[in-house]
Amino acid sequence: MAASVARHQQVHFSHDYHSAQSKVVAKQYTSSEVVEDDYLHQKSLRIQGVVRKKMVEKYVRETPMMRGPEFLTTLRSHTVWEHTPVKLYCTVEGFPTPIVKWYKDGITINMSSMKYIVQDNVGIHSLEIPKCETDDTAQYTAVAVNIHGQVSSQASIIVKRFRDEGQSSSYAWLPYTIPMLPDIKYTKINITFLETFDPVFGTEGDSVTLSATMAISPNIANLQPEAQWFRDDTRLSDSKWVKIESGRGSAKLTLPHLNKDDEGVYTLRMVTKGGDAVHRAFVSCADGPPPVPGAPGAPMDIKIHDANRDYVIVSWKPPNTTTEGPIIGYFVDRCETGTENWVQCNDSPIKICKYPVPGLFEGHSYYFRVRAINSKGTSKPSRISDPIAALDPTEFERLKAIKLGGKLDVVTYQETVEDKKVVPGAPSKLHAEETDRTYVVLSWKPAPYHGRAPVWFYIEKCLAGAGAWQRVNTQVPVRSPRYAVFDLAEGKEYLFRVLAANMYGTSEASEPTEPIQTHTLRGVPSAPGQVVATRETSTSVLIQWAEPKEPNDLIGYYIDVCVKGSKDWDSANHKPNRSNKFVVQGLTTGETYSFRVQAINELGLSDESQESAPLTVKAALKTPSAPYDIALLACDGNSMVLNWKRPVHSGGSPVTEYYINKRKHGDDTWREVNIPPIKQRLYKVEHLTAGAVYEFMVYGGSLAGLGDASATSQPYPCVAWTMPEPGPAYDLTFCEIRDHSVVVEWKFPVYSGASPITGYFVDFAKKGSDDWHCSNEGHAVSYCYHKVTGLEVGETYVFRVRAANAEGVGKPSFTSDPVVAKAVEGAREMTCTVDEESGDIVLSFESCQITESSNFVWKKFYKENTDFSKGIVIKTEGRTSKLIFKHPEKEDTGCFSVAVTNTDCVSASHEIHAEDMEKLLAKSYGIRHPVIPLKTQLAYKILERGRMRFWLQTEHISNAVTYKFFANNKELSSSNPNHASHDVSTGVIEFVLDHFTEDSEGTFTVQIEDGKARGQSSLVLIGNDFKAALADAEHQRSEYIRVKEGPHFSEFLSVHVGDDCSVTLVCKVDNLKKETALHWYKDDVEIIPEAPSNLTSGFCKLPISLFSKASIGIYKATISDDRGKDQSQIEISGKAFDDIIDKLSKLAGSSAAELGIHCTSTGIQLHCHMKYYTEEMKIHWLHLENKVSHSEKIHIGGTPSMATMEIIEPTERDKGLYQIQIIDTEKTYTRKIDLSGDVYDKAFADFMKLKEEAYADANRGKVLGGLPDVVTIMEKKTLSLTCTVCGDPKPQVSWFKNGAEVYPDDQYLVSLESGKFASLTIKGVSLDDSGRYTMTVQNKFGGESVDIVVSIYKQGDTIPPAKPLLTPKTIIPPKLPIEMPVSKVTAPAPAVSTSSSAGAKSPAPPRGVKSPTPARSLKSPTPAKRK
Repeated sequence: MAASVARHQQVHFSHDYHSAQSKVVAKQYTSSEVVEDDYLHQKSLRIQGVVRKKMVEKYVRETPMMRGPEFLTTLRSHTVWEHTPVKLYCTVEGFPTPIVKWYKDGITINMSSMKYIVQDNVGIHSLEIPKCETDDTAQYTAVAVNIHGQVSSQASIIVKRFRDEGQSSSYAWLPYTIPMLPDIKYTKINITFLETFDPVFGTEGDSVTLSATMAISPNIANLQPEAQWFRDDTRLSDSKWVKIESGRGSAKLTLPHLNKDDEGVYTLRMVTKGGDAVHRAFVSCADGPPPVPGAPGAPMDIKIHDANRDYVIVSWKPPNTTTEGPIIGYFVDRCETGTENWVQCNDSPIKICKYPVPGLFEGHSYYFRVRAINSKGTSKPSRISDPIAALDPTEFERLKAIKLGGKLDVVTYQETVEDKKVVPGAPSKLHAEETDRTYVVLSWKPAPYHGRAPVWFYIEKCLAGAGAWQRVNTQVPVRSPRYAVFDLAEGKEYLFRVLAANMYGTSEASEPTEPIQTHTLRGVPSAPGQVVATRETSTSVLIQWAEPKEPNDLIGYYIDVCVKGSKDWDSANHKPNRSNKFVVQGLTTGETYSFRVQAINELGLSDESQESAPLTVKAALKTPSAPYDIALLACDGNSMVLNWKRPVHSGGSPVTEYYINKRKHGDDTWREVNIPPIKQRLYKVEHLTAGAVYEFMVYGGSLAGLGDASATSQPYPCVAWTMPEPGPAYDLTFCEIRDHSVVVEWKFPVYSGASPITGYFVDFAKKGSDDWHCSNEGHAVSYCYHKVTGLEVGETYVFRVRAANAEGVGKPSFTSDPVVAKAVEGAREMTCTVDEESGDIVLSFESCQITESSNFVWKKFYKENTDFSKGIVIKTEGRTSKLIFKHPEKEDTGCFSVAVTNTDCVSASHEIHAEDMEKLLAKSYGIRHPVIPLKTQLAYKILERGRMRFWLQTEHISNAVTYKFFANNKELSSSNPNHASHDVSTGVIEFVLDHFTEDSEGTFTVQIEDGKARGQSSLVLIGNDFKAALADAEHQRSEYIRVKEGPHFSEFLSVHVGDDCSVTLVCKVDNLKKETALHWYKDDVEIIPEAPSNLTSGFCKLPISLFSKASIGIYKATISDDRGKDQSQIEISGKAFDDIIDKLSKLAGSSAAELGIHCTSTGIQLHCHMKYYTEEMKIHWLHLENKVSHSEKIHIGGTPSMATMEIIEPTERDKGLYQIQIIDTEKTYTRKIDLSGDVYDKAFADFMKLKEEAYADANRGKVLGGLPDVVTIMEKKTLSLTCTVCGDPKPQVSWFKNGAEVYPDDQYLVSLESGKFASLTIKGVSLDDSGRYTMTVQNKFGGESVDIVVSIYKQGDTIPPAKPLLTPKTIIPPKLPIEMPVSKVTAPAPAVSTSSSAGAKSPAPPRGVKSPTPARSLKSPTPAKRK
């Protein structure tokens, strides 16, 4: 490593350097001296040999992270002729990638002069002078620099001029002696790849081979090309992981064990002295199967930093986690070389991708690897690092060669040479090499020392501003001038100093460092910005994105890809990509994909970026073909205006850039005209020499790159145009090609002449003929388009245009491209219609050809329409495109055309004249403002009872017709008693006004709407007309009453809500008699009220009890007698129903009592008493300000007088503040209760008590039936008392006679079958067996006793009457405390606990288990003597 540092010491260039070095160069050319001091040279070589040997012995490996620049191929001197090109090559290697700067005679070359072309192609750097002049004779230097050092390479270029004999040399001025070089004769070797390698998509562990074969011409044995392989920008060499073979026209690279570290773009460069041939392809490596499903992929790119005596710093890059869970941390493992014992270095996962590994043994070499962890498991280990030795990096700097006997015999350390018993001096130049969150790597320069005693160092630290120094390495002495201080606090400032020591004492402390602040944890990067996908090839897409706003030490990016319509994201790369561009390979042609990006730093992955717009993978792009027909449009003596035709083939993407080269006629050197690209095909070339003759050449560029150059233009003299006639028109294009006509378009001339242009003439001729005909002879067209007619079908024509002004006709334009006068097969014309639905004016065109990249271009007067401010909309679907006038006006006349790009000139046009537009506008207005035609206007008719009927008749209406009637601009209600109706078959619309009074004077209007059609009619009733109508109405009303004289409703049905929340239908009737009957109906079903209506008062009502949703319906009341019948109806639904509920809510809310608590056996019930409750009322229950809904846990309901909410099986979570909100349209009524503390405890205790009692009652012993109250039986008969019992656990059954227990014997038989059927059988009953028998059924939860009166009578006696007992059944309370079951079990005697949930049932006992009834042989402990 020391040798490496020595080789790459930095060199600073200046004029002094040039003077010194020029002498050395001269010596190299003249060979006047070989070396300055052979002894010193041999001494240096001897020391370097010892260093190399020791480094091999101790397994020291120089890693890519610590590699200075190195020239693999140096510059070579050239002698060339004047006006010929020359190119200097060199190949540079190093890490980080060196930066190469170029110098001419020690002065930095000015690249802005455009004289030099500098290229950097993956490590190969070149400087090219396209046209050498004599002043280019100089010494050229390439300087390569990176953070580890600087190297240079020099070469001379001699430019020779053709001269007469005796003429002095053009390079005699050089300040140093250079011998004349012979003419260089090049052997051009051409390399053509015959077979190449394609992109590879492999998996970890695969073996991948990349191979290529080539043809070499000429194939000279001693001039074989060199095969160089690169991964991204890194040169590859033969190693454990890479095998390289080349020769005999082939090159092969094998990756025997593919790893994610191997992913990248692989480049094969076949290098010759005169150039190279390159081929490259992408190699992808996906994660192999994880050890555990869902585990992450392995980390990668393991790097070793700052190797020292006892520690190294390991860094790595995180894996992508597209489908796996997020990474929790990492484990770092080490293994000493020569063994297979892997040791885990960290006890707990570390979250960042860098870890200092202490505790190494000096002189030992180690491998390292890393494993990632997520919630599913641990990944496979990464690829192991290169072996690294734990060594003092300055050990070899102390080597010294000593001369014994006149020869260099011994190389040894300095301290073994001299022995001066002195204390070492204080170190100097203490500084921080690396700073992280928890450690700082310090480096310093030891003082000169010549003693034999070993020297070590002590490091001390101090918090900035504290002043208290603390020694860091108290246990282990530091022998190298480099040390990593660990266990520092994040974001703190520290001072450090160093002391040197040996066995004779300790030096003074070095100067403290400036305050060094440790880093703070900044987090993962922010998400990348907008992701843009662009087409690359038929199987790849270029992805670009904006860098994160907060990169936070960005490492790279991961790119994910997803097929459109799918949610399955896959990784596009498995190794972080450094730049913000990436080519996604291996895509399916024609498939549509979306992309997203994640940024990575040592802490992990950022959030995903937004998805890119979907992109369909299309065919590969190609560079465009060459532009052509370069035309001169104007010249002022110092500049020329050029125009050219666009390339015939665009290569798949638009040609958006152009570049122009120029040269003087007769000159061979082309010079660039423009550096920034030209976007238009019109450019003014300036700074020309007046009178000179110029030639031009144009290149076209697109996304695919720069295309071929055009043919050289004809020579154009740079002479100012002064002719009075106009210059030529340009850019001739064609559209609307038909069998006998074609429309020609062009752009107006740049040079207009002495007066304004007045018109144009269009000439045409058959292809190959000079017989030109003018299409518009005698009438020049004033616009830049013209339709040429009279063509022969199938004939090929060319066209040109001549501009004219008052002075005459100018020169013609360039001849156009040939055009065949034949319509495209299937060509259609444009149509102009009015949309029948919207009334928009629509120009529509259906293309007979279409491609994926086709666009419809609409023009007005053959100028593209870009002004959409007037409501012009272009709508394209498939093959059809429409130009829609949303707001058409009279000014929207003109010639409209459309062309379809990327087709065989498919186009059409249509001209809208002023008279055509008037017709279109009229039709549009009729569609947009349709009128319902009327047969009759609004009229009226007086009906019986004085009602007024307003009506009109339309031509036709549909079922969707709607209408409104107004009186003096106030809408009339069509609800009862008024009535509105229509008849679709006749078109009649009518409105019956029940009360036509003096207040009805004014204007009556009806507004009709049927779809988009509208209509209106009015009737004016004022003055005498109104008086006549009103008199007629009053006459009809009085006549009706006089003639009919029947019962009728004086007030129709209405709803009344009382203060007690009662809902009642009320009405008033009149003209009644005794026989008049009133009937009520709901939905045509008669209702019989509980109390008949009292008609004598004339006031009738129908209460609607328990008003709710069930009360919705149509209610009707009829009153009738022999004189006639009248009716009134009302519909309670919709808004009417909501209004009633709102009134009830207002009454209920104002009367609501405070919330109360009532406990049940299933939970704690909160209730609120109010005047009325129904579930249709808007009532909310809240717990801790959160709305509560009905569920299995919460039961919300109530009774007509109370709203309830029951908390089923309450827990601690159910404590808190509860509210009920009763809401009407104006106010919210709220009642609250705090269910916590003592209130909750008391309620919970009551609930548990009720729950236990309910459980006991459900499981106590019970008699289900079968026993009579009284039994009367004849003497000597057999009496059997049988019943069914139940209980859990199975109850005990006992029988008693007159209070004494009955024991089984020969006469009394007691049985209990299956624990369910109990019986008492008395054989041969006698009078003594009469009495009161009691059966008790009991278990631990209680039971009950049943009494039966048994009466015995003798044969022939009268059967005594049955006298049942008043209380035949008595409940037996349970034993306290009541035990509740803990869980469901199948044991016969389950354990119960009072803490179990309510409702849990005891398990059923196994079948066959008998009730624990005492056996017949057992006696009661207190026997009673049977009587």
